[in-house]
Amino acid sequence: MRLVTMPWQPVDLPSLQIGLLRALLARTRPDDEVREFHGSLRWAEFLLERTGGLLRPADHVEVGSDAIFDGLGDWVFSGVLYQDPGWGVERLGAYAERRGIPVDKARAMRAHAGAFVDRTAAEILAGEPDVVGFTSTFMQNVASLALAAELKRRRPGLTVVFGGSNCDGPMGHALHRNHPFVDHVVRGEGEYAFPALLAHIAAGTAPRDVPGLCWWDGDVSRANEESRRTVAPADIPSPDYDVWHAEVEASPVAEYVRPKLVVEGARGCWWGEKHHCTFCGLNGSAMAFRAKPGERLWQEVERLVRRHRILDVVTVDNIIDMAYFTDFLPRAVESDWDLLMHYEVKSNLTQAQLELLARSGAVHIQPGIESLNNRVLGLMDKGVTGARNVRTLRACADLSLTCTWNYLYGFPGETAADYDPVVAQFPALVHLQPPGGAFRIQLERFSPHFADPALGFAERRPAEMYGHVYDLPESELADLVYLFDAPPRGLGGPAEQRLVAAVADWRAGHAGSTLLRETEPDGSLLVHDRRSGWPERTHRFPGWEAAAFRRLEDGRSAAALRRLLAEDGTDVPAGRLAEWLDEGVALGLLFFDGRAYVALPLRHAPIGAPVHDAEAVTV
Repeated sequence: MRLVTMPWQPVDLPSLQIGLLRALLARTRPDDEVREFHGSLRWAEFLLERTGGLLRPADHVEVGSDAIFDGLGDWVFSGVLYQDPGWGVERLGAYAERRGIPVDKARAMRAHAGAFVDRTAAEILAGEPDVVGFTSTFMQNVASLALAAELKRRRPGLTVVFGGSNCDGPMGHALHRNHPFVDHVVRGEGEYAFPALLAHIAAGTAPRDVPGLCWWDGDVSRANEESRRTVAPADIPSPDYDVWHAEVEASPVAEYVRPKLVVEGARGCWWGEKHHCTFCGLNGSAMAFRAKPGERLWQEVERLVRRHRILDVVTVDNIIDMAYFTDFLPRAVESDWDLLMHYEVKSNLTQAQLELLARSGAVHIQPGIESLNNRVLGLMDKGVTGARNVRTLRACADLSLTCTWNYLYGFPGETAADYDPVVAQFPALVHLQPPGGAFRIQLERFSPHFADPALGFAERRPAEMYGHVYDLPESELADLVYLFDAPPRGLGGPAEQRLVAAVADWRAGHAGSTLLRETEPDGSLLVHDRRSGWPERTHRFPGWEAAAFRRLEDGRSAAALRRLLAEDGTDVPAGRLAEWLDEGVALGLLFFDGRAYVALPLRHAPIGAPVHDAEAVTV
């Protein structure tokens, strides 16, 4: 048996799916000979060799990951799939001109795709496998289909199996019925289904009882009913990356990449089980949240780190299990290793939880901030406020945690009035980590927006990019693909332009911007402002003003702040407090989301921030 992962799996990461299947088969079918083919690594090597180093792994990222919403990676292999080097070339050219996107790298790579598939097919068949299993996620479909078709042309009796997130739900059946050279498609999680299918293949029996499986009954594509049963955490194996690591270390690509480990602690989303974010299509048919015990997850991390001597660890969990703050992260802290971990979290973590993440080695988090406006966050069903999200950004900057997020818009029902008051405050946030950009949401399969047309996206069709990826009618694409186009909703016109421009300005001004607080011996508060676009100065807040500033670290309404100050023994007139709060917003020292005020200065300069002279005008 050969397990295959094709481009565009990131070159610096092992395939979690291959690692899990390798371990699963060692447990369930110990007598099977299992080999692996890490196609993304081989593709990067092939391009280096064929172009004399002109196409490098960074170009692999540009085409395969960065262009995921334009389908460039799939297009590179579409001419091979359809046995026509010119297929889709004019379509892509017209698409690129309309969208204003560069496609030179993709075109250069496409010239080598056929030779790569030929070489790969010969190598795989030389091992005389009886089954070849492909895992497909995001833009791995076309490269995998192109190779599968070539394998079957050369050896028609070979059994080809597909699985992965691209095969979930109706997508898997559409992939199967439109590509007769694919014998079986495993839809959903594979830990139970794949060994059951292999048993049927070995016995030569029809796999009618394998839940979710697609198979050929003569010339008819059958799709077994999918099971609601999810894989229990105890049945999720610990991945085996031995083959991948050995190949990376011996590869000429090694000098271009920094290898990382991939671990999985949980599946599903505990927030999404109750409040599915309206735009999110992740998790597909398996939203139910399940997590390995923290002790077991730490044992897996420890084993992988010791075995491969790699400290960079990427977790693929869509959301952190809150129990890990007591039974996993403390173990990482106690290890005293210089781990560099990535985690997806919810943006309402406390200061103490974020501090624990930082101490454990989580240098990069993805908190799903998405917006700083309360009403729009409500339309998303995010369960947080703009003030809370700003607190998270401030805490991440204070702890030197890299925080990745995008500003999303285009939600049905939103208006310019929802955005303008927040966008006007973006300059005050320039010292905090900016979003990667402002992006209109796209309709994703499995999202509430997709499942319920009444939410505002009743008109939809497969995304335009699939026109240069697949030679299939729209009726089939409607079942096969993950992304859809729909008439734009929500923000548009000048308000949209203001948002996009303001985010770009935030990104441009962020480097070198600082806003730091300092406490004087008498308890007064100094705030040193060295932000791009603001006068260089130091603000001094004595007495109750210093106390108010400290209270606003956690975000408070004006009424709550006045009550807390009174409890501290200071009765500030409501009018005077309102003036002070308005002045703080005008000076860019406070953020106001329409309900609560949040103090913006940091306690500590982020790592890498310039050290400025503290002498400045005091106001």
